[in-house]
Amino acid sequence: MSSEFRPAPRAVLVAGAIAIIAAAGGYGLAQLQKPRSPSAAETGAAARRILYWYDPMVPQQHFPAPGKSPMGMDMVPKYADEAAGAGAAGFKIEPARVANLGVRIATATQGELASGVTATGTIDFNLRDVANVQPRTAGFVQRVYARAPGDIIAAGAPLADLLVPEWGGAQAEYLAVRRTGDAALIRAAQQRLQLLGMSPGLIRQIDQSGRAQNVVTVTAPIGGVIKTLNVRSGMSVSAGETLAEISGLGTVWLNAAVPEAMAGQVRPGQPVTATLAAYPGETFSGRVTAILPQAQVESRTLQVRVELPNRGYRLKPGMFANVQLTAAARPAVLAPTEAIIRTGKRSLVMLALPGGGYQPAEVQTGQSAGDLTEILAGLSEGERIVASGQFLIDSEASLAGVQARPVGGGMAMPAPSPAASKPAVPNPAPGLAETSGHVESIGADGVTISHQPVPAIGWPAMTMTFRVEQPALLRGVKTGDRVRFAFDQPAAGPTLRRLSKEAGQ
Repeated sequence: MSSEFRPAPRAVLVAGAIAIIAAAGGYGLAQLQKPRSPSAAETGAAARRILYWYDPMVPQQHFPAPGKSPMGMDMVPKYADEAAGAGAAGFKIEPARVANLGVRIATATQGELASGVTATGTIDFNLRDVANVQPRTAGFVQRVYARAPGDIIAAGAPLADLLVPEWGGAQAEYLAVRRTGDAALIRAAQQRLQLLGMSPGLIRQIDQSGRAQNVVTVTAPIGGVIKTLNVRSGMSVSAGETLAEISGLGTVWLNAAVPEAMAGQVRPGQPVTATLAAYPGETFSGRVTAILPQAQVESRTLQVRVELPNRGYRLKPGMFANVQLTAAARPAVLAPTEAIIRTGKRSLVMLALPGGGYQPAEVQTGQSAGDLTEILAGLSEGERIVASGQFLIDSEASLAGVQARPVGGGMAMPAPSPAASKPAVPNPAPGLAETSGHVESIGADGVTISHQPVPAIGWPAMTMTFRVEQPALLRGVKTGDRVRFAFDQPAAGPTLRRLSKEAGQ
């Protein structure tokens, strides 16, 4: 009798489970023994080598590891590729950090700079319009006309009556001579009366009345305000003694205190507008008549004198005024004033390069108006600059060892390595650089020219002002002319050496 072995169902299930577990374990062991390729993110992180850590508030201090700086700030890594990512002429910053710095980009534009100076001033008397009242002969004050200092009087207004005793006898003799009819004696007697201080008008009154008049009325020669009055009833006066001083009020002076740094923008004859708190919404116009030769040491201001008409005597000496000295607008390359970094020795802007790079550039600044500043050299129209956050980016430039682009243009070279053993040999001083352009304006400080590129020194096409040491160079040249010129670059700035008008104009 044969029997057939049949495994129990439970035993079959257990054996299958063991086989599955063994197969999974073998596959996992094989995977552990196979080398793993790193991910793209891990590869990028490993490629960025950290040079050091630094405090963003004190970037010149370096630390070997992350943590808190001595000032309590979280330290920031400096990567090796940040210093060389933009080439020798610039550097790059991570976009996330740029956003944190609040960087704002602006563009240098060609426009007109409305030059002008704002100052404060006070109204004063016109010291050229002053009259001193003096008697021509000695006498006694017989009567005064109730005048007092500060009174405003008209021309010819009486001030005092003087009794002149010595006139009585001379006038009696003159009347006696007139009755003789001798013309020669009459002329001699009239001359004597004039020498005694009598006016031609008084002599005519004596002729008409036939009586001696030894009382003379002293009158005001001009209209205005009585500054001083030294005459009282009963007092005696001598010939040439000052009885009164009168200041005219037809015109007044506005003395404006112009800051010393802006004194070069003021010229005699320049139009001026003034506003006063006493007359809101009203503007008074005049012109600069004089620039006083001495500056105020305490306030570092220069006094500018403006003459204003005073209709109706509305402008009172001592009133305070806000003064605006205007000038004609001129074309210039303009940049936001906030974008300029002033170190005390030079002025810089931070260029925003294509591809996210940055580079400092040295510029020569001119006048400022509102929130714009004139760029005389170092920046061309259309170049993009950093208008906000540029100070922190400038710190990054120092860390990256990037030098500023010079005013003449061209490419800035990276900072020399500290391990360099040989000193750099300075380049020889360049000779004259030559190009052509259009004359934009001619002023006292030089001539402004929109010129073509200057390949000899690496300058791009731009508008800038050149110094002129020889005024004869500009003889016959006017605004709008096309010129060919040559210049050099001494310490005082680009200076014209040759200039000629192009043919066919």
